[in-house]
Amino acid sequence: MGAAGPGRAVPAVGGTSGRRGGGAPADGEAVPSGSRGAVPQGVRRGLWAVPPVAVLALVFLYPLALVVQQSFTPENGGGAVDAYASVFASASFREALGTTVWLAVGATAGCLLLGFTLALIIAFVPFPGAKAVAKFIDVFLSFPSFLITLALLFIYGTVGMANGVWTDLFGVAEGPFHFLTTPWGVLLAEITYFTPFVMRPLLAAFSQLDTAQLEVAAGLGARPARIVRQVILPESLPALAAGGSLVLVMCLNEFGIVLFTGAKDVTTLPMLIYGKAILESDYAAACVVAVVNIAISVGLFGLYRVVGKRAGA
Repeated sequence: MGAAGPGRAVPAVGGTSGRRGGGAPADGEAVPSGSRGAVPQGVRRGLWAVPPVAVLALVFLYPLALVVQQSFTPENGGGAVDAYASVFASASFREALGTTVWLAVGATAGCLLLGFTLALIIAFVPFPGAKAVAKFIDVFLSFPSFLITLALLFIYGTVGMANGVWTDLFGVAEGPFHFLTTPWGVLLAEITYFTPFVMRPLLAAFSQLDTAQLEVAAGLGARPARIVRQVILPESLPALAAGGSLVLVMCLNEFGIVLFTGAKDVTTLPMLIYGKAILESDYAAACVVAVVNIAISVGLFGLYRVVGKRAGA
């Protein structure tokens, strides 16, 4: 009696024999797990995005919104754009804007030239320790900017090593090296610190370069300078654009290098924000300068993204 005959249907496992064609379950029948109240996959992905977006909004967007709001609502009253009109009309703002731009452009140009040259030497000129130098570039990227500036102060500062050697050799009261507290000293410090940010993508691009192209060019009698100009440089343009744009944005927002060099006559936009907020307690003006600085940085980054996509970078 318990065995199933040849013509007798055997109930399916899980008690689904009472349904045909996937019909609704009978009263009291268990519903398979996941079939009741299932959340669509798109909704689940949206829920996973809520925590990081909330953290980003709380940590970054909310303070940024406060800065923008403060720039339009000065504490001493006045219209919404009075603070902007006052800041834009001031000579200190125009001077700081001009200094920031020329320092950023000059440092970027210096980093591109020096970084491309050093990356070429490391990648294509065999010498002992080349791999160790390439690995050191990665470590250098983690150094704080003030550390590099402090090292330059030890070398070229008023009482630094270079001036000490000069006074010992010539018996004079002071040495000739006083450029570190000038805009040229700031430029030197920025080039020294930011050059590895150009070298890193260049070394990665050089490692993927097809060496057969170089061998063919050399076999055809091309000189090294021509190989660099016609073979290596075109292949490295996306890496140069990436590294140069990164350096340009970081130089526009650099604060530590200018502060640690002690260049009192060099006022950039970040230094102007510091002076307005901390020294003068003019928070509305500081917020206006901060908004301008952010707008320039975001605009440059957006321009880089557009150019990068068109160039296929």
